[in-house]
Amino acid sequence: MTELAHGTWVLVADGEKALFLENVTDRQDPFLRVIRMESQENPPHGEQVSDRPGRMPDTGEGHRSAMQEADWHMLAKDRFASELSDILYRLVGRKAFEKLVLVAPPKTLGALRDGLHKEVRARVVAEVDKDMTNHPVPKIETLLKAALAAG
Repeated sequence: MTELAHGTWVLVADGEKALFLENVTDRQDPFLRVIRMESQENPPHGEQVSDRPGRMPDTGEGHRSAMQEADWHMLAKDRFASELSDILYRLVGRKAFEKLVLVAPPKTLGALRDGLHKEVRARVVAEVDKDMTNHPVPKIETLLKAALAAG
């Protein structure tokens, strides 16, 4: 069971927004204070595509195959996770936190984990694979406490 010690930071993120929180009380009754918020505008994939997929010559006379188009929405989510990893690395360099809990949906959590510098990774004390970005902070405190107690 991981507990939220005083001073532990919590990153609550999805592919489009993130909250950097700090526990300013004790382990039994965490109180998370918002340190920083990040977001990016990432419209749905259909709004980011202007043309139909390209075509390329195929074997045989006059045959053409459709090329798979890039999923710009998904690429933007991965890029955002990479940006968050960079922010965390800069914060570690300034000794902003000693312990970190990552909270994100599984895909975002994986992208975050892949991009973390070893100095940040060494400070991660827990990971919670849930999307909590649309909850108010008091609800995040409750959900996080329950998730850490269970896991």
